[in-house]
Amino acid sequence: MSEEYRKAVNGHTPWTSDQRDAKPIFVEDIRFSGESQQLIETVLGEGIEALAFIPLASSRELIGKFMVYYPAPHSFTDRERELALTIARQLGFAIERDQAETTAARLSALVESSDDAIIATDPDGIVTDWNRGAERLYGYPRAEIVGRSLMLLIPPDRRNEDREILARIRDGEHVEHFETVRLRKDGSIVPISLTVSPIADASGAIVGASKIARGISERLRAQEQREILLREMDHRVKNLFAIASSIVKLSASAAETPAALASIVSDRLGALARAHALTMLTSGGRSAQVSTSLHTLVNAILAPYRHAADEHPRFAITGIDIPVPAAMITPLSLLLHEFATNAAKHGSLSAAAGSIEIACANRDGKVLIQWREVGGPPPVATEEEGFGSRLVRVAASQLGRVERNWDPAGVTIEITLDGERFSA
Repeated sequence: MSEEYRKAVNGHTPWTSDQRDAKPIFVEDIRFSGESQQLIETVLGEGIEALAFIPLASSRELIGKFMVYYPAPHSFTDRERELALTIARQLGFAIERDQAETTAARLSALVESSDDAIIATDPDGIVTDWNRGAERLYGYPRAEIVGRSLMLLIPPDRRNEDREILARIRDGEHVEHFETVRLRKDGSIVPISLTVSPIADASGAIVGASKIARGISERLRAQEQREILLREMDHRVKNLFAIASSIVKLSASAAETPAALASIVSDRLGALARAHALTMLTSGGRSAQVSTSLHTLVNAILAPYRHAADEHPRFAITGIDIPVPAAMITPLSLLLHEFATNAAKHGSLSAAAGSIEIACANRDGKVLIQWREVGGPPPVATEEEGFGSRLVRVAASQLGRVERNWDPAGVTIEITLDGERFSA
């Protein structure tokens, strides 16, 4: 075909682009086609006098055409018309199949590269497909799980849950972002967010289910850590207000003028801030203070409760003084800070004449810290575990052992630390 012909017929089609079920058009003589004289002369110039437009369709949608040309006027027989339609259908089927294979390959690549677990099952829950994301999440290789029941992944107490999901899928429903747990091959439990959709065939019948699961262990851990931090912040803020109130109350008895009271309170609040800093972590998760000694640590924690120089001491530290490893500063500071807070709110430091005696010793390879409250109100033991008690339990678990004795004369506490960690 000449370039002149191609330009003349470019974009020319007897159908609209959105036409469905387009029919063939047979032109027995171009001279009587009703087209413009210029187009007719161009076609005749190519030696074409009769032609046929045969539509190519995919899923009944027009995607192209093929042409049949004759050098002289031609009367199309029924057999020729049927043959043209047969060829068009076969070409349409081939194009449709190629498009489907291309789409399937692209979807398969997307499924295989997904970080999420993507699983297909039949209506009875038998696995028919299993991607690499599922292998990573659940631990089963594809060859081992395909053909087996998905119940392998369901904990015994969740079996009814999965049956209910399958029943909803058979009714054509979708289940989105359902949080539950599943069993891995090694027997461990993995929390997941699950989305389930029905798989339908060409007739619309439900023939299976598609399940997309995402592990949410990290998200749940982060959520738990946020909740712990919020509770700890709430606990610390309340404690700091209680301690500040106690500092003002105790300082008032020692101050003779408002200026003296302001000076004493300011000094003690500054000491409280320095002690509080020992319990803080840097953004990297390490202690903000990298080295300190046992006596320095105790002094920093109890400094806010110190009386003026001419009054009796609020606390006394005796015994060995050794460096505290950086890894132990935070849990030990939290522990001592909690004990000091309790003493200021309910124990010996809540009374003007009360005090604390701390003795440090090294015995049988262990470092012992004995805390004894003197001159305060009788202690009241409680079985209820608040956040402060949980904080003590967690900090103690990182250090060694903590024993408390609710002696009527005053609380006594013995902290036993692993001596090897001090020499590390």
